[in-house]
Amino acid sequence: MLDRPVSELSKPRRRLPDQRWQIYPQKPEFAQNLAVLTNLSPIVSQLLINRGMETPEQVQAFLDPESLVLPSPLEDFPDLAISLELLENAIASQTKIAICGDYDADGMTSTALLLRSLRTLGAQVDYAIPSRMHEGYGINKRIVEEFHREGVGLILTVDNGISAFEPVARARELGLAVIITDHHDIPQKLPPANAILNPKLIAESSPYRGVAGVGVAYILAVSLAQQLGQTKGLIQPMLALFTLGTIADLAPLTGVNRRWVKRGLQHLPKSHLPGIQALIQVGGVQARDEGAGEQGSRGAGEQGRKSPIQNPKSLKPEDIGFRLGPRINAIGRIGNPQTVIELLTTDDMGVALERAMQCEQINASRQEMCQQIEQEAIAYVEAEFVTSLQRDRVLIVVQPNWHHGVIGIVASRLVERYGVPVFIGTYEDEEHIRGSARSIPEFHVFEALEYCHDLLGKFGGHKAAGGFSLPAENLQVLRSRLIEFANQCLEPQHLKPLLKIDAEVNLNHLNQQLYQQLNALHPCGMDNPDPVFWTPNVQVVEQKIVGKGHIKLTIAQTVDNQEYKIKAIAWRWGDYFRLPPRVDVAYKLRENYFNGNTSIELELIGVRLPIQIQQFFASPPIQSSTNFEYNQRQYTCGFYKNGIEAELRIKNSEGKVLAMQPGHIIGLLGTNRQNAKEVDLSQPQYDNIIQAALHALSVLSAEL
Repeated sequence: MLDRPVSELSKPRRRLPDQRWQIYPQKPEFAQNLAVLTNLSPIVSQLLINRGMETPEQVQAFLDPESLVLPSPLEDFPDLAISLELLENAIASQTKIAICGDYDADGMTSTALLLRSLRTLGAQVDYAIPSRMHEGYGINKRIVEEFHREGVGLILTVDNGISAFEPVARARELGLAVIITDHHDIPQKLPPANAILNPKLIAESSPYRGVAGVGVAYILAVSLAQQLGQTKGLIQPMLALFTLGTIADLAPLTGVNRRWVKRGLQHLPKSHLPGIQALIQVGGVQARDEGAGEQGSRGAGEQGRKSPIQNPKSLKPEDIGFRLGPRINAIGRIGNPQTVIELLTTDDMGVALERAMQCEQINASRQEMCQQIEQEAIAYVEAEFVTSLQRDRVLIVVQPNWHHGVIGIVASRLVERYGVPVFIGTYEDEEHIRGSARSIPEFHVFEALEYCHDLLGKFGGHKAAGGFSLPAENLQVLRSRLIEFANQCLEPQHLKPLLKIDAEVNLNHLNQQLYQQLNALHPCGMDNPDPVFWTPNVQVVEQKIVGKGHIKLTIAQTVDNQEYKIKAIAWRWGDYFRLPPRVDVAYKLRENYFNGNTSIELELIGVRLPIQIQQFFASPPIQSSTNFEYNQRQYTCGFYKNGIEAELRIKNSEGKVLAMQPGHIIGLLGTNRQNAKEVDLSQPQYDNIIQAALHALSVLSAEL
């Protein structure tokens, strides 16, 4: 028999993604009843159940957010009235107003939104955004002093300020009025501002509770325009910027966000803002038919409902999340935010196209930078930490010469790859380190940073992400402290990326009709994720590497003696190439447009060995060999320990053996290891006989 492990002769390859699959409990009777009551398909009903909806009324409010009656923002935000009074007085007296924004997409769209609206309403207004590299996040004393020298009378923060006690106190000392608009967590001591607008300060039941910074800016600007009676021509441009910023900031698409984003996505393709048109053009985004929809609404900036429009063209959240948003965010990471502010505030299409092209070029640089740093980080982790990850339960990666603006993106990719919380940093100079953190569901980043507060300089964040700085001499102690914290809150089973899956679907059900039904759930995003389906034991019939390490493949499944095939893409999965011939797949549905044709494809986000194969290799049957017949020939098959893992071997009457290990695409065929040749197990002649052998062993196992 072949007595050396397959892995000794086959090419080295990473195993399949090591994921935790969490499949929602299926409630077929409940889903069927809900489907009848709401005139939806059972599969869409199951998806709504997974998202916490239990009654037809809840489903109706979700599917038609325009049907909700919104309270006036003046009722829910205690300081909105005083904010409007301060702004009205400043406009009437031509007092200078200065906006202090942030350098991420939320902060820049918020800044642009208030600049456009306040200028339209007659205000004298300018802005400042602190330097990401030299000053970090939020308003600071330097900016306050500069505003004072320039004769500013009213400061308006957007997407920052809730924790800026000292800078706000300094502004008040200098006689400046301050309105804080922010959405970040509330500190123990609030700054002494004249007014604070923050959804975290209002009732949890409020539909405005989940708005991002740009949502607070939108509510303020629309309320001011309504109070001044000057809403004409102002609402739609602000809605476009609200939609862009809300999706790019990963704000929850529930409550009022869902209502306004749904409307904004339909408006964006026909927006009159040159900056939006230039971004769409440069980003290569195309609007698609969404089925019947409605325009108009009630609430802040709402002009009353209009008649339904049949088949309006709309954008999808992924158009912003993957096309438009990154081009804006790239500027905040490695460029000058002024580029984006000019893009979104100009009325000159020539200027807009020029700025959009700058965003395009900087985003391309950001992509290259991310790829290079990610490769360096992976090499460093594989060399230094990969063997201790299960023990440490957290990954701390610090290297010189990395760009601080993009290491947060790399941290997210490392979390996806290794399944542990990641703290990544780079040296600002020989004595100081600056970093970003990204997490898994069971690990709270901000609490971890607080646990290490005596070792850090500045730090901040929330459960899923954070930023920090520290003296370089504290790095080793910080590593030990974070490992200590991680071991207090994480168990070994947590250290795999979590994949939440909605339902099992066979390939014959994946068609345009199902895809159109899923449009009822859009817009999808945070707290309303894209539906994720899975299909068991599919055959990988074609696969190849495309682009920068993506796998393009075709999978097949036989249902009722008929074979169904569908194309799929697995982004950044080059390390897992080639995939085994038989796998379970988890995926999202996507439309592909090519030469005027539209087809449904899969975006793979999970893959694992079929349960049957996993169980066999994990614990082979006690009597682990049997005989079977295939194509009128006799074979013997069985499981044998070889190296660390069990190995399946299939022997024919001539003494030739086919040997394979779980997760490997390459097997060995021969009478012994010395003369064995490597074979591609995805080829039908090998895959079919392997399936026949596993079936024979499953029958044997059932009889024991």
